[in-house]
Amino acid sequence: MIDKKSKLKIISKFKTHPNDTGSTPVQIAILSEEINQLAQHLKEHKHDHSSRRGLLKKVGERRKLLKYLQKENEEQFADVAKKLKLKIAKKMIEEEEERKRIEQMLEDKDKIVEEEVEEEPVKTEE
Repeated sequence: MIDKKSKLKIISKFKTHPNDTGSTPVQIAILSEEINQLAQHLKEHKHDHSSRRGLLKKVGERRKLLKYLQKENEEQFADVAKKLKLKIAKKMIEEEEERKRIEQMLEDKDKIVEEEVEEEPVKTEE
């Protein structure tokens, strides 16, 4: 659990407007700090399974928020990932680029098939 002062510090660093306390970048930053603290705790207390479960839930929640932010505002996503030095963001960017590349290949293939169909002469029975 992060204390109030560090939470306010994180909010001031990642807010998008003056009264912002809960935008997606702010939530991601707060979750990242909580994840870091839990990871440190688990290094000392290896058998604390309830904390490990909480850590995994926070990681999942952060991943969902990152995916949402990547879909809605890619520039802001890149900025947050850079500020927080997230490894997962790099992986998500690579996956998105791969998905776009595959979609483009499929579209190109469909166009080629359509062109071939148009070029074939129509056979009529005599």
